[in-house]
Amino acid sequence: MGSVICISGIDTDIGKTVATGLMAKALLLRGYSVITQKVAQTGCTGISEDIQEHRKLMGVELLSEDQDGLTCPYVFSKACSPHLAAELEQTQIDPKKITLATQTLAERYDYVLLEGAGGFMVPLTRDITFLDYIQERGYPLILVSSPRLGSINHTLSALELAKNRGIEIKGIVYNCYDSCDKTICADSRKVFVSFLQKYGFPTVVVDMTCAANHLQTDINFDCLQLFETKGGAAR
Repeated sequence: MGSVICISGIDTDIGKTVATGLMAKALLLRGYSVITQKVAQTGCTGISEDIQEHRKLMGVELLSEDQDGLTCPYVFSKACSPHLAAELEQTQIDPKKITLATQTLAERYDYVLLEGAGGFMVPLTRDITFLDYIQERGYPLILVSSPRLGSINHTLSALELAKNRGIEIKGIVYNCYDSCDKTICADSRKVFVSFLQKYGFPTVVVDMTCAANHLQTDINFDCLQLFETKGGAAR
């Protein structure tokens, strides 16, 4: 059975889709079989747009599991929170359906990278958030953050929530996009490392710039350390 690792962001539009695709690419290059999954997708129809972006970043074609809906069991046309998008289509997300799809993928691949929808606390139903979902299943989490204003507050809040909920944080992917303030970027990284240590998590902060940079062979995306901490299988 493969390892299931969740990827969530401190907010929406924080770079978690790119981070997920690049991490999958790095694991592929290391010789592991890996597939990405999306808990739910809103704002599109057909095959999840984020899954399609993952495949492009991985350098592979769409997989049979994508065509079968295993990699994104719920796709809704309205760009809003998954719980509302589902209700607008007269349905409701069943967490058991997502879990069954994840388990099926984990039987076929070394790694399943499960990307959340929106931020850490986005509701999947009126009663269950993404945080509730991963806590119940005991999945470890990689958190995606950035140096934009408000990120320290959101990141530290997420770390404290995870600690209190007993969720294993494997580290942070730090989206240091090209236009970010380098002084703020460097200082925020120090804060993140300090609080990862405070809460007893691995002090792993992996810098990510734009996808085009990391897809060049001379630009290293050193994310494998995220999979070498407790709960990971990479060697």
